[in-house]
Amino acid sequence: MTVRNAIIEKIEALSRKSEKDIVALRRHFHAHPETSWNETETSLRIEEELRKLGCENIRRGFGGTDSGVVAEIAGGRPGRCVALRADIDALPLNEENDVEYRSRRDGAMHACGHDAHTAGLLGAARILTEIKGELKGRVRLLFQPAEEHGIKPGAKAMVDDGALSGVDAVFGLHVFTNLPSGTLMYRSGPIMAAADGWELTISGKGGHGSAPENAIDPTIAAFQIGNALQTVISREVSPKDTAVLSIGSVTTSSTVFNIIPERVEMKGTVRTFRPEVQDCVQSAIERVIAAVGQACRCGTELRYTRFIPATINDPETTEVLRAVAEELLGAEHVTEAPLMMGSEDFSYFGQVVPATFAHLGVGDPDREFTRMPHHSPKFDLDETQLRKAAALHAAFAWRWLDRN
Repeated sequence: MTVRNAIIEKIEALSRKSEKDIVALRRHFHAHPETSWNETETSLRIEEELRKLGCENIRRGFGGTDSGVVAEIAGGRPGRCVALRADIDALPLNEENDVEYRSRRDGAMHACGHDAHTAGLLGAARILTEIKGELKGRVRLLFQPAEEHGIKPGAKAMVDDGALSGVDAVFGLHVFTNLPSGTLMYRSGPIMAAADGWELTISGKGGHGSAPENAIDPTIAAFQIGNALQTVISREVSPKDTAVLSIGSVTTSSTVFNIIPERVEMKGTVRTFRPEVQDCVQSAIERVIAAVGQACRCGTELRYTRFIPATINDPETTEVLRAVAEELLGAEHVTEAPLMMGSEDFSYFGQVVPATFAHLGVGDPDREFTRMPHHSPKFDLDETQLRKAAALHAAFAWRWLDRN
């Protein structure tokens, strides 16, 4: 049986005391979503809440925008600096839920739980200000914009703008409806995949569908490339490694049934965990496309981009999280995560300082609406878990500083 520390007990009690306020904040952010790099009102409200708490060194605006907020809570004793991160952006979706806090903005919805992350970290800030006399060092709060952007990830922009200067470790938490409420999944080492994207233009010679001999058909090259690319994972990546190669879009320059198009556009993604595998897959894609294109007499132009690195959890930092999670939630509710093929730009923080990223279950099996997949227009979550998110952030920060 796990024995609780007195500070952990206090953090738990404070999280219960703050529960209604945390839920209210989550509902406010849910009703007023803002998409990546447009989180101006969200950032202003976060800054307002932090100033009420007496946080120090507040800074708003990253990546050349007004989005994102950083603040600090100074402990009662000197020590190191640990950071806690929450992403704050919404998705470009129209909400389909009939709830009192549904999105009031067309084309924007918190369909991935970032509203919960924001409210949870603000709840943690409230707890930490209550126990700051027990803190040995400083806690930096990172309210990050544009996690969903991909092309211009908010985490990278924050790193580039100095948000991690002086930070010694960082923790991030993501709610997850695929997990039963109150369950925490952690993992040492790789946890979420790198996300690469590729776009391909195949150029041929258009013509009439009844006379293919007078054309150079790029659709034939596209079909063969699609098939050949599937052998990259099955025959060039070791079975001991994990990788995914998917084609997400195929379009042609023609929309008529009897015209052979001039061009075909293909788009896809690659997910890997190790740079060596990433290099192998990219090289194979380039080789296969060039060879098939030449065989089909077509020109090929490939644009390959490495968007998000793999998220790699530092073992020592992860062990601190596992220990406090077992104290707060009970060991039976803390489990090791499998490798996840989704990506997270939190990985940019982990490239700078030791980091750990985990998932908190918010899917109540008795309420179907909390088990909708992320990015669904009907996504929602179990709000009873928000106080636990706040407590996990605060407890991790206190324990990491206490040990370092």
